[in-house]
Amino acid sequence: MKTNQDEQTNLPVEAPGKSLVRLDPLQRYLAEIRRYPLLSREEEHELAVRVYEENDPEAALKLITANLRLVVKIAMDFQGIWMQNLLDLVQEGNIGLMQAVKKFDPYKNVKFSYYAAFWIKAYIYRFIMANWRLVKIGTTQNQRKLFFKLKQEKQRLIEQGFDPQPKLLASRLGVSQDEVIEMDQRLDGWDISLDQPVKDDSDTERMDLLSLESESVEDQLAQMQIEQILKRKIGEFRAQLNAREKEIFEQRMLSDNPSTLQEIGDRHGVSKERIRQIENQLIKRLRAFIREEIPDFNPDDLFNEAGALAKSR
Repeated sequence: MKTNQDEQTNLPVEAPGKSLVRLDPLQRYLAEIRRYPLLSREEEHELAVRVYEENDPEAALKLITANLRLVVKIAMDFQGIWMQNLLDLVQEGNIGLMQAVKKFDPYKNVKFSYYAAFWIKAYIYRFIMANWRLVKIGTTQNQRKLFFKLKQEKQRLIEQGFDPQPKLLASRLGVSQDEVIEMDQRLDGWDISLDQPVKDDSDTERMDLLSLESESVEDQLAQMQIEQILKRKIGEFRAQLNAREKEIFEQRMLSDNPSTLQEIGDRHGVSKERIRQIENQLIKRLRAFIREEIPDFNPDDLFNEAGALAKSR
């Protein structure tokens, strides 16, 4: 049976005239959600404002229904992990979508679908972890760490020529040997792909979207949102600098291993004190720029701890 693809979501399109397709619950669901039109960026923003400012249920419903195909697309990425009913994941993803609509701030200049994707994935991840075994796994911080990292660490040790025994794994992962043995038995050979990048051109792994601490999903998403905005704004600030300022900005303020003032001064034929002055001026300019561009973000947070600015690259 041949199918074509929905051009905007890459979902399989129902083949007309095939009784088997009409009886399949997933295909019926796909046919149903295609009735709802996709939104332009302007329409999406208008609806989001109505939800945010007026708690408008009609606007919320339109925003949800227009993104139901996004949930299915994300859920399909987990088919290699969750080999049971895909609609289970869709259902959980829909709950995440509703939470995204409820929490989304349209004035943060972040596209709704990007924000919603994190909520959808978070609810799907939680469902998989809660239902993988009759006895739940991932109920403690160490168990969650092992759930995502044990297979990856075992493979890394094998590639390095080591025998991945529980004692060595426990040492590498910072957990007890008994916890390694217990989790290894629970996983029972499940080959999980959560250590793979979210996208081919991304360094972010799927497991990075989950917190191993007790931090709430809302807090995680808020942090991810501000980091994306901050990264973009720092890029805009950098584009305003001349060549010498860019070098100081990158080598002193963005680098994990910053150059010394003397090294940069020698390259430009000026004293290290002059480089220090330029660096201080850049810090003041950056603070003012961030304060103006992101009013609800405290620019001092960029400089409160070593490496904080470098992490925002």
